Amino acid sequence: MVRISVALVALLALVACGGGRSAGQRGYAPAVQFASGPIQKACQAQGRKAASRARCGCVQAVANRELSASDQRRGVKYFKNPHALQQVRQNQDNNASNRRFWAAWKAYGQRAAQVCSGV
Repeated sequence: MVRISVALVALLALVACGGGRSAGQRGYAPAVQFASGPIQKACQAQGRKAASRARCGCVQAVANRELSASDQRRGVKYFKNPHALQQVRQNQDNNASNRRFWAAWKAYGQRAAQVCSGV
């Protein structure tokens, strides 16, 4: 169950991309966000069905706004090994670095889910 939770957080980061529905409702296409970087590369390298070039680029664009460069580099590891992210989540009590990273990564995943869901 814990592995599933971690995988869901990581998947939210991947699945979450898009411009929002309000722009399309006003008669113009929503702006597609795209950036290349470490998260975009890790996202595409995993070969998941939902990991399109556009979605991974959107997730990177959100990461550029929400995460520091060091948090992005640290987060790349968790695309290959979601269990390690679960260990970070569980090891927050006595580890300020894990606590800070988990808070930033969780907020990033939620924001990426909002922004990138339509991509």
